[in-house]
Amino acid sequence: MELTETYKLPISQQRAWEALNDTEVLRASIPGCESIDADGENAYAVSMSASVGPVKARFKGRMLLTDIDAPHTYTIVFEGQGGAAGFGKGNTHVKLEPDGDDATTLTYTASAQVGGKLAQIGSRLVDGAARKIAGEFFKRFSAQVTGGGADAAAAENGAAPEADKQADEPTGVTQATSDGAEPKRKKSWTAWISKS
Repeated sequence: MELTETYKLPISQQRAWEALNDTEVLRASIPGCESIDADGENAYAVSMSASVGPVKARFKGRMLLTDIDAPHTYTIVFEGQGGAAGFGKGNTHVKLEPDGDDATTLTYTASAQVGGKLAQIGSRLVDGAARKIAGEFFKRFSAQVTGGGADAAAAENGAAPEADKQADEPTGVTQATSDGAEPKRKKSWTAWISKS
């Protein structure tokens, strides 16, 4: 699996770098993350729960930061085991570039391999899940570093941005309603249309 994305963060390059190296910010930003603990120099033990299609598992793994050039770039080398669900390993190259005084462009390129049940469910599902997790991470990360108020609360409750809501509602993904009520599960196009 190969994944390249670019995000604009509404904070300075130095602040973005500090947040990307703050385990509390990362723990709150990574969907399903239970813990991130220092495990040596520039290394972290990570525990998280994740779902990829029908496969749900608790993963334990390790992240190692290499090729560090603060506050510009680093590479994250990761590996994780999910028991019967399988394993994942790979690396992500992260690059930060200033975009004026109060904004930063973050670009990352991830390369990963999966095995076990994860490999059996197909690359389209794995790629889709990876993109969704990455999108949720950056939404939560932005809320964390900007003190995002309503956005932070929405991120904690798993609400998707408005564009994602429209794209995901017909497929049965859990979404928050526009009046702030508890999220509900959309069942079909007809159910969705009749509620509009």
